[in-house]
Amino acid sequence: MRLIAILLLLISTACAYVDAHTTQYVGVERYPPTDPGSVKVLAAEPRERHDRLGEVMLDISLDPRPPVEDIERKLREEAAQWGAHAVYVARDTITPADGHKLIAIAIRFR
Repeated sequence: MRLIAILLLLISTACAYVDAHTTQYVGVERYPPTDPGSVKVLAAEPRERHDRLGEVMLDISLDPRPPVEDIERKLREEAAQWGAHAVYVARDTITPADGHKLIAIAIRFR
């Protein structure tokens, strides 16, 4: 029984994670959700005209690091809830005190 408890503890601490916290902007028009698969993940703010819908902040594990695909999937899922067409990375930092934090802006093209 003790061995099972130790194995469960090791498995739970060895898992990569991507947790999301979102802030939808006040005063922004509300849209129906879009398909997460159609939401583009951009490295920077696009030049095309768009409206900003809100922010997605991700808390990402450092050891082990999740695959980039998992991070992008979480961004798409969260932005799609607001009807976003794309999401772009505004800030991506890694510090010893805070770990890996990524802030992205969900947008809808005009």
